[in-house]
Amino acid sequence: MKSFKTINVLVIIMLLMSLLAGCLGGAKQETVTEEGEDPVVSEIDDPERVIRTLEILTRPQASSPDEFETANLILEGMQQLGLSAELDVMPWEQMSDIVWYDRDQWDITGWQMAARPERLDPDEFIYNLFHSKNIADGYNFVGYNNPEYDSIAEKQRVEIDKETRKQLVYEAQEIIANDVPYFFNVNATLNYVYNNKVFEESSIKEMAGLGIKNFWTYIHATPKGEQKDFILNSNDNIQAVNPLYISGSVDSWVTELVWDRLMRMGEDGLPKPWAAEKVEWVTDTEVKVTLHEGMKWHDGKPVTAEDVQYSFEVPLTDEVPMYKPFVENIEKIDVIDDLTLTFTLKAPYAAFETASLAKINLIPKHVWEPIIEDLKTKPENAESYQEEVPIGSGPFKFSNWKFSEELVLEADKGHFAAPKIDRWIVRIVPNMEASLGMIQNGEINFLATYLGDAQLLQQKVNETPSLTMVSSTDLGFRFFAPNLRRAPFDDVAFRRAIAAIIDRDLLVGAIWKGFAEPSDSIISSALDFWKNPDLNYPSGGVEEAKKILAEAGYEWDKNGKLLYPEGNTEQISK
Repeated sequence: MKSFKTINVLVIIMLLMSLLAGCLGGAKQETVTEEGEDPVVSEIDDPERVIRTLEILTRPQASSPDEFETANLILEGMQQLGLSAELDVMPWEQMSDIVWYDRDQWDITGWQMAARPERLDPDEFIYNLFHSKNIADGYNFVGYNNPEYDSIAEKQRVEIDKETRKQLVYEAQEIIANDVPYFFNVNATLNYVYNNKVFEESSIKEMAGLGIKNFWTYIHATPKGEQKDFILNSNDNIQAVNPLYISGSVDSWVTELVWDRLMRMGEDGLPKPWAAEKVEWVTDTEVKVTLHEGMKWHDGKPVTAEDVQYSFEVPLTDEVPMYKPFVENIEKIDVIDDLTLTFTLKAPYAAFETASLAKINLIPKHVWEPIIEDLKTKPENAESYQEEVPIGSGPFKFSNWKFSEELVLEADKGHFAAPKIDRWIVRIVPNMEASLGMIQNGEINFLATYLGDAQLLQQKVNETPSLTMVSSTDLGFRFFAPNLRRAPFDDVAFRRAIAAIIDRDLLVGAIWKGFAEPSDSIISSALDFWKNPDLNYPSGGVEEAKKILAEAGYEWDKNGKLLYPEGNTEQISK
């Protein structure tokens, strides 16, 4: 870990510059003119063209200080542009429900894409986040629709040649940088801390882009003494323990442990067989899978090829919308015998092992078939269903769940990759200061979530010999998402202006204290091969934002309020 002792001076300088810019920008609004001309004070008085008050959804400062403070900086920048805006602070579970289920009822929301093993291939971010097929009920919750982008997203999926596919991935990033469906913030530095008195150092595994908080650490973590439980924290509540729905990052921690997958992303970032003993490519569109012998569901019944077939076919129904993008390229699945089946693809699919075989959770047909049949007669889908006792075949079994407190999993000692620990326990601790105290006093032995001051965390680790901190660049990214269904965010010029006011270097220095990198893409620098280094993402601050808006026809009235271009009026009532 590099030293950040000098960062405080830089932070103070940047904050002073930001405040000075705010004072100057707030003095009076002027119409931006052609380069070289003097700005002219507007005399326009047209209330119908005034942009309504915009709401920014964010989690509370105590649970997500980086998001809350970033929201405030965006709010300040929007006010300097002559916009009326306000923060709407709410807990994660409320915010995620609004964003996911009321897709036309919000303006901007704080969000993050968590690092998950299957996201080491760029396909999931490129296709699922922005393809128009996923607008209604998939990951494209911002409502981005660009046929040119759709075409590139589809082409990169079927391109087998890695270099050719790389250029398509580069093109996709360029379009996103130009269209700005997200307001990118940072790729954080993943700072995870574990108790070296509890676990053998060599058993804590690191993955590129994911750090040491990953599946392989949970499987291999080896206790040194009598403490056999792996106890970690989360600032967000668990929304669901459901193999067919993941509402947030902490849900995914649980899901990947309770339910097996045919393949897993290895420590090297490459897919490897897991529940499948063998994965063989017969042709570029046919894959033969042979299951591990003797696998059982947690209720004692055997795992069969029919279960696997059902696991991949049920996401094609309307009852499982979230997972449909990961299986829609499958033409058919043939069961050969209890342990063998073949997948036939509609077309070659470069990310099939990563985005499908290492993504889809294996579910017991005898449990889920009657549930899905019943849901077909109801307005709800599988996302809203919660098993009383979730049944998987993974290395950990569900034990108990106290909402807003903790969830406990027990090691399945009969699993082919039985964990070394006895229990995996996640405790819900919304307050970052409390989490820091808990890792110091031993209430938890793995700090899995810390969104507070990274410098303070490093200091506490340095003062505590029993703690070890491991840092790496995040595969995931932090951003604010505009709702492209709603004016004025349906205008790319307006989105580019808002993106320009977000000083990402300031975010890195002032909020993240140097423990992050400015983000301009859905692809992290942790994926060096796939990351396009030459993106034209908007920057330049308030003055550049004003130029963008003026060139698109926006104006300011005599009171400094930002107006829609002439002929446009507010179409949304709230």
